[in-house]
Amino acid sequence: MRLEAKLALFNALSKLLLVLLGALVIPPIVSRVAVSHTDQRLHEKKREVLALIARDGLTAFVRQEQNEAYADYNILKQEYISLTPEAGQAAPVAVERIFDEQRQVDNDVEDFRILSYRFAAQGRPYRLEIGSSLATVELLEATLRQLALWVLVVGALLTIVTDAAFARFLLRPLSDLITRKLRNVRHPSAFPFAPISTSTTDFRRLDDSLNEMMHQVQSAFEKEREFMSNVSHELLTPVSILQTRFENMLQDPDLSHTHSLKIVESQKTLYRLRNTVRTLLLIANIENEQYLREDSVSMAAVLAEVLNELDDRLTQRELHLRTQLSPDLVLPRANHSLLFTLLFNLLSNAIKYNRQGGSITVTGALLPGGGYRLAVADTGPGIAPENLPHLFDRFRRFNAGGAASPEGFGLGLPIALTIATFHEATLTATSELGKGTTFALEFAGSSVASPVAV
Repeated sequence: MRLEAKLALFNALSKLLLVLLGALVIPPIVSRVAVSHTDQRLHEKKREVLALIARDGLTAFVRQEQNEAYADYNILKQEYISLTPEAGQAAPVAVERIFDEQRQVDNDVEDFRILSYRFAAQGRPYRLEIGSSLATVELLEATLRQLALWVLVVGALLTIVTDAAFARFLLRPLSDLITRKLRNVRHPSAFPFAPISTSTTDFRRLDDSLNEMMHQVQSAFEKEREFMSNVSHELLTPVSILQTRFENMLQDPDLSHTHSLKIVESQKTLYRLRNTVRTLLLIANIENEQYLREDSVSMAAVLAEVLNELDDRLTQRELHLRTQLSPDLVLPRANHSLLFTLLFNLLSNAIKYNRQGGSITVTGALLPGGGYRLAVADTGPGIAPENLPHLFDRFRRFNAGGAASPEGFGLGLPIALTIATFHEATLTATSELGKGTTFALEFAGSSVASPVAV
């Protein structure tokens, strides 16, 4: 998972946890706020009533001689005010308390939040009660709870979006670094050294370190290329000279038969040495991209050339060949000679490690998701499963059934893999003991022209 996606996921999960925590914490807080707000309103009304009593006197509310109480309810019975004279002596100090209690209003019983205030006036005690319906408190509480939850949810969503946008902006240099300098660079010579635009110190240091490292890699590649070229020339020249001298020695009529056999064996050794050097040089040149891909190559045409070259060997082993390329693959940017070597090595192995009188099947077909797959299957003894991961290692030789083979140099399949990689293709092998081996060459859709039926 990408770093940006991980940050966005963590951000979303943390905000979700915050919303869940808020859903648990907000209701009791809102309830307390609603009650506190109601109590504050009751105190304000108490001060207003006491101010009216101080201005107009108690006679405006109660008649002391008849010991009558005063009560006032609003039309919806959500609030009430009552002023009641009490028996006994006046309290030395005022007493106030707030509580919840039921009150009968007309024929209904309502739950009220009540402020009770006992005070003395004109030598007599009085009780002032100011009540607010709990239904009003619950309505206020529900409104505040809903508002708080909505604010929390909207705030969480906004922060998720803004945090994701900021993370994307912040990590954009890293994405450019990966795309431009890591993912799309297939060879050190194609590495872009232009600095990434960023104000983040860590990304700047990473970019500088990559540039410095790639300078070193390019220098190493240049030295390796020069070394391989010099070595190949230095080795091939004396080998050719020795071969010429051996041929001249064989022409000597005075040379004994024993010495002639030794010279012939020496020639075979030189021949193997020359082929090994040329093969290694070929691999090095391909890996250093010293070959061009400027040809439009038909795989059916290359396959026909290879089969024409191997026709005698097919006849000698009595192998039955079946080809089915439908449609044909046309590579718009390829190297004809390298593709010939690739197919030649695959078919040569299929002949070499096949059973007498067996068969070879070459098939080509379009892949469902785009691209093309070319497969070469034989009916040989197969390759042991433990040897498959090392099949493309250099100087590894496997005989039929997976045993080590004394023949060849172990460079045919590494060359095939190198050529496939050079053409942006993948080469894989599957095998089953006793049934045969299949080499599959898959080309990506971007490197394939419009195939035509053959």
